[in-house]
Amino acid sequence: MKRNHWIAAFICCLFILACKKSEQISDQIGSFLGFQKPVNFPEPVYNFANNKITKEGFELGRSLFYEGRLSRDNSITCGSCHIQSSAFTQHGHDVSHGIDDRLGIRNSPPIMNLAWNKAFMWGGGVYDLDLQPIAPITAHEEMDENLENVMSKLRVMPKYTTLFKNAFGTSEINTARMMKALSQFMLMCISSNSKYDKVMRKENNTSFSTEEQEGYTLFKQKCATCHTEPLFTDGSFRNNGLAPSPVNDLGLYTATLNDADRYKFKVPSLRNLRYTAPYMHDGRHFSLNAVLGHYNSQVQQLPNLDPILMQNGNLGIALSTTDKTKILAFLNTLNDETFINNSSLAEQ
Repeated sequence: MKRNHWIAAFICCLFILACKKSEQISDQIGSFLGFQKPVNFPEPVYNFANNKITKEGFELGRSLFYEGRLSRDNSITCGSCHIQSSAFTQHGHDVSHGIDDRLGIRNSPPIMNLAWNKAFMWGGGVYDLDLQPIAPITAHEEMDENLENVMSKLRVMPKYTTLFKNAFGTSEINTARMMKALSQFMLMCISSNSKYDKVMRKENNTSFSTEEQEGYTLFKQKCATCHTEPLFTDGSFRNNGLAPSPVNDLGLYTATLNDADRYKFKVPSLRNLRYTAPYMHDGRHFSLNAVLGHYNSQVQQLPNLDPILMQNGNLGIALSTTDKTKILAFLNTLNDETFINNSSLAEQ
């Protein structure tokens, strides 16, 4: 009898744990049924009036994000270069690897908090999230496909006629609908649950350690002009004194043809740096110590160098070894494990 009681109790415990896990998953999925602005974030800049996020639209966008038919030979998906476990970057690759293992010239930027972005890509040129996917789909070194071929491939798949009908009311598959669905998925890639966020929201009495707090103070003194809280980017394009790459990528100039924009690149967010190495627009630095070393002693006197990096005749940002250690401790509070493990954002 005692043995039967023990077995019954064990099964009961398993059932309770399974129910709790199911509730957690349901809560996680439920949070993606509509856009939820984190309380410590500013108002988004994306125009939701033109693309209301729905469960069906999000699910279609997620399917398309992981759909190989967006590429010429059906082998490359958006998720190939934007991997969730790497905060939607292509971890370990200095520059993106696309179709036929072709190499791009820039590091894959993370897909996160895009509702607050006014411009996209390292070199700009795209100012509407609903248009952004066209660039990688049609780029020779990325997916190397054209939009009409993508539409033709999707239209013969019952899966997509159903998903498009669920999302938009009819089974018509066109470019505009595909772009809006992809936006709905990407807009839900919100990273806002790091230790930093919990401290700012005063959740569960979370607080910085002494080293993290001192790093935060240094960060606000030395880094926050460009890496503005809480997104940790001001969204601008700046020349940070990085020596030109071997391919001589001209950055924003390529889009504007304005000489004042030569070698200006988009200021990246500092969230989730634990997962997004290597760093800089061409992935030349494989550690955060190397990045801080650049700002401390390797800034080049280039045309259009950001004035912040030339103060009183001194190049760069003075950082002692202790400063670097404390700043790195603070940057570590910006990593968001909830984001990289959110099953709602994974391929289904």
